[in-house]
Amino acid sequence: MSDAVSDLELAHLLADAARAAILPHFRRPDLEADNKWTEGFDPVTIADRAAETAMRDLLARHRPDDGIWGEEFGRVDGPSGRLWVLDPIDGTRAFLSGTATWGVLIALSDATGPILGVIDQPYTGERFSGADGVAKLDAPRGNRELETRRTQTLDRAILFSTFPEIGTTDERAGFERVSKAAMLTRFGMDCYAYALLAAGHIDLVIEAGLNAYDIHAPIAVIEAAGGIVTDWRGGPALNGGRVLAAANPTLHKAALDLLRATPD
Repeated sequence: MSDAVSDLELAHLLADAARAAILPHFRRPDLEADNKWTEGFDPVTIADRAAETAMRDLLARHRPDDGIWGEEFGRVDGPSGRLWVLDPIDGTRAFLSGTATWGVLIALSDATGPILGVIDQPYTGERFSGADGVAKLDAPRGNRELETRRTQTLDRAILFSTFPEIGTTDERAGFERVSKAAMLTRFGMDCYAYALLAAGHIDLVIEAGLNAYDIHAPIAVIEAAGGIVTDWRGGPALNGGRVLAAANPTLHKAALDLLRATPD
């Protein structure tokens, strides 16, 4: 392991490299995408692959003993037992559409879970990071520490999810139980929703069908900002699947009570 940069400094270098690889392709009319999923549309672009390659190259140089798990090029474990979990573009559908809700997800995890995380939005220049119990926003309009909201009841809560057709029929019903109790529900924000929760703008994110690389970085950032992230049973969400992110334990319990009835 190189001592030239700390883990958090390296995470920022990874985010910088991903920005440089991605931005030349954003909002280009000639951008093309391959479909990774035969039963639907799961796009990948040259920008996804270039960003992950750039981050892997840096990790090979600075942390050769750490493992890497990236969406585009898979998982390789290392002798250190630590794992860098990368999603080079979370929200490639949004990226293709020219909207700015996509982001780069970077986490460092060990057997206990995420040690640090970064949610970066290259186009807006906003970077949300969490490590050692401290969450921060670095942005063109100013830097600040992040703190989640203190909303105590669902009828005052703002709820986000990426897709209105969330998961299975049963999962959709579980989501709707919370949505009907919430003050406001919005869709389509990808990883930006988790960043907004950490920043104190919204209260809940509920999703299903996630992969591990979708959630490791949000867990680190949200927990450092004072929030809580679990599955729909209240257990760890490290493997993705059904995820409930909440601004505080009281609101988390209220939403969890409505989600627990969802069949496995």
